[in-house]
Amino acid sequence: MTILVTGSTGTIGTQVLAYLDGHGAEVRALTRTPEKAQFPAGVTAVRGDLSDIDSVRAALQGVSTLFLLAPNAPDELTQAMLTLDAARTAGVKGVVYLSVFKGEAYADVPHFASKMTVERMIHAAALPVTVLRPAYFIQNDLRQQDALLQGGVYGMPIGEKGISMVDVRDIGEAAATELLRRERAGAPLPHEIYELVGPDALTSKTISALWSDVLGRPIGYAGNDLDALEQRLKGFGPAWLAYDMTLMMRRYQQDGAVATDADIARLTSLLGHAPRSYRDFAESAAAAWAA
Repeated sequence: MTILVTGSTGTIGTQVLAYLDGHGAEVRALTRTPEKAQFPAGVTAVRGDLSDIDSVRAALQGVSTLFLLAPNAPDELTQAMLTLDAARTAGVKGVVYLSVFKGEAYADVPHFASKMTVERMIHAAALPVTVLRPAYFIQNDLRQQDALLQGGVYGMPIGEKGISMVDVRDIGEAAATELLRRERAGAPLPHEIYELVGPDALTSKTISALWSDVLGRPIGYAGNDLDALEQRLKGFGPAWLAYDMTLMMRRYQQDGAVATDADIARLTSLLGHAPRSYRDFAESAAAAWAA
């Protein structure tokens, strides 16, 4: 049968496709513009958009396993819930759904609350789903290049409580592992939940010290100004999304998002190796910037 990957051209979707490559599964990738998509050999591009339920229904024909990544959009909840129901109607036997770490605690952050409502649907309907809950993406900090190299500061206002940031490669690998497990099973498998986290609880102090060590010069911390963050984010996207992301960062400052030892051990078991560290990312990024 067939695996369908949504969000296929984004940061996570491309990682999922890369880790599925070479494992013998038939893979389709949902995209609004198949003619422009560049996928691994053997991946079939399928035209569709989660906001267009008719295109989703068409794309799900013949699909046995689904990777569901709903975009950060005003109707994210509707898109995800309708896609899940369409998958159930189409007879899809397994789903891997990308949720969010600490979503149950951050009820005042819109995109967290949407994902938790989708999880409620999954639980209430006893759907055969693996829920993956990633923390803040390590690779988001590639955007810190100018602040670090030119300003000598780390500019994301993460605060002092700690965040167990996750490498996007670990997200892609975890998703592909669960997609293949469900695809190869003879029948729907029970519901599973994994917290996708990194091994370090990063704070303003530890991350500044880490970058100082990696770059070989003092790196400061730009502070916890959330108003300034919102204004910066408006330069990259709509105002509602900038506000949503700012609310997330406010909760990080207030409460943190730190993984437990049990979370890390369970993810290690799924991956077959320890989660990648922030230092590994920072050293690779610094080497690429220097080159």
